[in-house]
Formats: sequence, structure tokens, C-alpha cells
Amino acid sequence: MFDDIRPYSDSEVPSVLHRLCNDPEFRQVAASIPGVNVDEIDSTADSFSTVLDFQLAFEKPLLEWLADSNSTRLTASGLENITSHAELYLTNHRDITIDPAYINLALVRSFRNTSEIAIGDNLYARPWIRDFVRLSRSFTVKRNLTRGEMMSSFVHLSSYIRYTITERNNSVWMAQREGRSKDSTDQTQESLIKMLSMSGNGSSIIDNLIPLNIHPTTFSYEFDPCDYLKAIELHQRHYNPDFHKGPMDDVVSMKTGIQGNHGRINIHFSTSINPKLHQLATENLNRKQQTEAVCQLIDRTIHSNYTIYPINEWAYSQLYGDRHSDPDSENYLKGQLAKINIPNQDNDFLWHKLLEMYANPLKNKLISNQ
Repeated sequence: MFDDIRPYSDSEVPSVLHRLCNDPEFRQVAASIPGVNVDEIDSTADSFSTVLDFQLAFEKPLLEWLADSNSTRLTASGLENITSHAELYLTNHRDITIDPAYINLALVRSFRNTSEIAIGDNLYARPWIRDFVRLSRSFTVKRNLTRGEMMSSFVHLSSYIRYTITERNNSVWMAQREGRSKDSTDQTQESLIKMLSMSGNGSSIIDNLIPLNIHPTTFSYEFDPCDYLKAIELHQRHYNPDFHKGPMDDVVSMKTGIQGNHGRINIHFSTSINPKLHQLATENLNRKQQTEAVCQLIDRTIHSNYTIYPINEWAYSQLYGDRHSDPDSENYLKGQLAKINIPNQDNDFLWHKLLEMYANPLKNKLISNQ
């Protein structure tokens, strides 16, 4: 029923691994990762009886290496809020690849099962990428649909997520909106909440969300290696309303995010919002008001659990405060600005956008705690 979007099943692991290991592009990428031996993976592929076996044997060491290489420290807080029931981890979105990968690393480190991952098919730039992410428990979110295709696709996706959580008891990761936040404002997309509610049989949006057991989850990156790429995109959209990303732009962002320095990273798992949803259900709200209230609830939860780093405090001070001195933060952002070389470059605009990216988490946390 869901063959067009589901991840690979346990029984498909060996054949997909053999196919990957014989793909020249995958072999080239894997060869650049210390400790990864493609021929060894190929020779042992038939021994993996489940997707989790593969993730523990191959992906966990890979992600540990990635975390050690690209971050000073990866931590997780709120793990006590994770229950034995399947959950929907709805998170802010900073990095195409690292966000879902590190969610699962945090879960595996705490001896929990990995979650399934929602990923847009716009990222399937090469066949081996599609194979690899589907082998990593990713299911497909279809993009670039016609208006006629969109509604049926949303219902199909909503049904799959509900089926995965309520019947298969598998947790799911999703970003709170389509695409990464470019300025770190991290606001939940109303259309996402509407989509999640489409497959339920309840009498209201809130009734349909409760079985999904939503746990807002907060990523806090000290540094975003894609910050200058996001600034470029904001610049292009500001000066050219007809601007559209090229087919390889997301691939460049994936590579930059994987290879770049993130500094310290914390992932905070909040409690389920179900008690507050039950409370909202008693209020006389129409569908639009319910959707807005749920989005605001998720946003406040995500914002209140940011970890604030010195660069956030310094950037906030430059825009809203006493403009205090922090040479390390200033030099970092100047270095990122220096990476930008585009036609008709407006450095004042770019600098302001870079400051906003790092100031907004503190700004939103202060607002959420009022």
C-alpha cells in the first residue's frame, strides 16, 4: 500500500547493500570515510537480517566518526521524556543530512530504536542516494507536485505516518516545515499540521493529532557550516524574485553540512504535547484557530529549549543589545562572509542576515519564556 514512499524492509537489506557496494559513485564517496571498507560491507551484506543490524554495524560508527570530526561535542537532553510508545519527533531544521542522522545517533546511544525519517525526493540527486537513505529508514515526501496531485499525496503521506506510529509502533522524525530555516526563526508550517491530521477519524484537527504523540525536539548548533550558503540564497531571493535553486544546490548543502564544523550540538527531546492538546480540545476553536494554536504550541516548546552559545549572545547584542565584543564570534562570521562571491554582492545585507541566523534563537527563546 505504501511501496512508493516506504523505507526498505528488513528482507531487502542484503540486496540493496550489494547494489550500493557495486555502485561506482557510492564506492567513491565511501572510500573517503575512515574505517569504511566497501568490500567488507559487500561480503557481509547477507548477514544483516534487519535494518537496525545494518545501522548498528555500519551507520553508528559512521555517525560517531562524523560527530567526532565535525563537532566539539554532541549531547542530548530530555532523554527521560522518551517513552516506550512510538513518537513523532517534530524538530526545527538546520541541516539536510545532519539533523535526522544525529537524531538517530542520540537514540542509539541511549539504547533506543532508531526513528523513521521523512525526506523530500528533491534530495534524490543520484540513484545511490535514494537507495542509501531508504536503507536508513527514510520514507519519501514527494515534492514539486501539481495542485491535483498534492492533495492525494498529502493524504497518502499522512496515512503512512499514522500507520507507522499507531500500528507499527515505530517513531518518526519530521522537520517542522518544508526546507531548512534560512534565518533560524523556526516556525511550524500550518500546512504540515493540516497534513498530519488528514488521515485521522476524529472530529477535529486536534483529535487527529493526539494519536501521533508529538514530541517537539530542538536542535541547537553552535555553528552552521551552511550559513553562508543560506545567506546567498536569501540575497538571491531578495534581489531576484524569480530566483529558483539549481538542481545541485541541495547536494552542495548536503556536502557542506557533512564536512563542515558545527561546534557544539545539543538535541533536546521535550515531553509529549498531548496534555496541552487535550486542553486545547476543550476550547471552542474552529479549524483555523486549532491549527494556529498547535503551531504556536510547538514553536514555543522548540524555542524554549534552545541551548544558547556565545555566538548567539554576541549576534543578538549586535542587533538588539549593547554590541559587546567577542573576537572569536566576529572572526568566525567574517570568515563565512569572505566565502561569498556573487554578482552585485551586497555585503551589508549578507552581514545582517548572518547576524540574524545566530541572534534569532536567543531572541525567540527570550520571547517564549515571557
